[in-house]
Amino acid sequence: MTETSKKPNWFDISMDAWALAAESNMVIAMRMGSLAQGGPSALREADRMVTEKVAANLVLGCDLMTGKLGSNPEAIVSGSIAHYSKCVVANRKRLSSTLAAQMPESGSERE
Repeated sequence: MTETSKKPNWFDISMDAWALAAESNMVIAMRMGSLAQGGPSALREADRMVTEKVAANLVLGCDLMTGKLGSNPEAIVSGSIAHYSKCVVANRKRLSSTLAAQMPESGSERE
């Protein structure tokens, strides 16, 4: 994400949106793998995913209604991208560490 400036411009906003899309795709891929395994952990992940999405949308809606994101289109779009980016980055880090913990130690799978 680019540094938040006092007046975001559309180029920086588009780059932030592109970065959010790329990171979101990584999270989607990791979640699909987790959900495909099934079991109680997949059920917890699905529940967490829906709960987080509803909560993120509610918070963003409140921020929009109260003017917390600003009043011009650039500020609103930039703030919305920043809001969702925090959630996506946190999920990528969490899912990455979860997947790393599930991986077998190197060399032990081919004995």
